[in-house]
Amino acid sequence: MRRIDARSLRGLAHPLRMNILEALELDGPATSTTLSARLGENTGTISWHLRLLAEHGYIEEDVERGTKRERWWRIPGRTVLDPSEFRDDPETSGALDVYLRHLVERYFDRVRTYVDQNWPGEWQQAAALSDWRDLRLTPAQLTALNEEIAEVIERYTTVEADGTNAERVIVQLQSFPRPSSPADQPDREDAEPRGQAGTGRS
Repeated sequence: MRRIDARSLRGLAHPLRMNILEALELDGPATSTTLSARLGENTGTISWHLRLLAEHGYIEEDVERGTKRERWWRIPGRTVLDPSEFRDDPETSGALDVYLRHLVERYFDRVRTYVDQNWPGEWQQAAALSDWRDLRLTPAQLTALNEEIAEVIERYTTVEADGTNAERVIVQLQSFPRPSSPADQPDREDAEPRGQAGTGRS
């Protein structure tokens, strides 16, 4: 797992580069041609952004698949971002805002796609669109909660699929503070999200 630093954050904070990274996360290694068709961008533009992602260590060339005419790209491992490291840095606050806002849009789009696909009843029963709104926690308790949930999810990443009806599953988690009343709303400059947001896990 590699932590995102200020330079690599600025290299990632672009909607198309984040879309490219997500496509590689969800569907595995791909070429610029494949990504171009999937994302609706010309191959030259995709290739340029792929090189930038590689320069910052988010992706690497899959030499086992590649040929002289075609380069395949893959994600080498996990990356993790801690927004609290950048919220007070004027040089990275803009990139952080682009990254986090696009990340939230991606989460929303994934859920909307699932709803629009009208899965069979057994999958609709198994899936969950839930929230819990009556917790009162300290930052330390919220950190502990997130870590415990992550440990449970991590166990399932190594579980063998049981049966023939297994599908790839996305688990999303958003946990964040909410002011007790409108009067407690923090100023915009102090309201940047804290905690972790990951990419490249996936």
